[in-house]
Amino acid sequence: MSALTLLPDQLRELLRPLPPDQARQLIDQPPMLAELTKRQSFDEGWVFERKMDGIRALALRLDDRVWLRSRTGKPLNDSYPELVAALLAQPCRAFVVDGEITAMRGDRTDFALLQQRMGLTEVRAIARTGVAVVLHLFDLLWLDGTDTTRLPLRCRKTLLRQAVEFTEPLRYTRHQTGDAAGLLAEACAQHWEGLIAKRAEGRYRSGRGDGWLKLKCLRAQEFVVGAFTEPTGGGRSGFGALLLGYQQGGALRYAGKVGTGFDRRTLEALRTFFDATTRPESPFQPAPREPRVHWVEPLLVVQVAFTEWTKAGLLRQPRYLGVRDDKKPTEVIREEPAE
Repeated sequence: MSALTLLPDQLRELLRPLPPDQARQLIDQPPMLAELTKRQSFDEGWVFERKMDGIRALALRLDDRVWLRSRTGKPLNDSYPELVAALLAQPCRAFVVDGEITAMRGDRTDFALLQQRMGLTEVRAIARTGVAVVLHLFDLLWLDGTDTTRLPLRCRKTLLRQAVEFTEPLRYTRHQTGDAAGLLAEACAQHWEGLIAKRAEGRYRSGRGDGWLKLKCLRAQEFVVGAFTEPTGGGRSGFGALLLGYQQGGALRYAGKVGTGFDRRTLEALRTFFDATTRPESPFQPAPREPRVHWVEPLLVVQVAFTEWTKAGLLRQPRYLGVRDDKKPTEVIREEPAE
């Protein structure tokens, strides 16, 4: 018996058939995204989920096939075969789910650890990393031929729990209710990334909107690399620092440089990539006044943590966290929390 038969009549009226070819489109379009916010006060119409530090992923299961995709539509089946196997092992044979792929260190998500798996597709290379991944599921978009995006969030999460058997490496993302400020303080004390606030009665809509909001413990976002400097002293290899930017008004704006958070392997791997993508002029508008830089094509997106923006519009105390191959350079903007 499908979990859909358990819905009250008034909710069943919101459902409509969605054939498999149209369900496939659900994983090829942008997922629902959250806006950064400064809000600390929410009414009882909101619920709060743990913010994960990983790779957003959508998955379609249809009979004996699974399609696992990043938020930009990049195929992930070969990179995370254990997740594909877990989805194929489900008794339910037709669904679309939304979630986040992470690597865990204890109870904490570890993006640096996940980096060791990202981009690998060869079975032996994946095994050599020894890094296990988890798919945290938090939404259900399609079930047994029926579009569920029109249902309220609470209902979609209930159906998700009923439709999926949650054993490793699949985990259900629980939600909480209550005082947002208190919940965020507790999340930060546990070294979480933060919380995602969601309208409990909201529908699932592709793209960014005010139905999902990000409450962060630590400021961090994606930036585009537009240049690098040579290493100086201390026996460092690869490069000294990365010059970062974001898109604004059709141009790449300079945001400062980051020189910490790299291990030797990352320094050397990124230098190899940069040497193949150099360019004669600055991709930034206007060009930063930095001596002895090598300009590169603005192709690489990296995740960077920092304490704040300076009055000059530069990052204070930035620290490199990892490469984001699930984000497009053209989508990277300066994130400013809404009130």
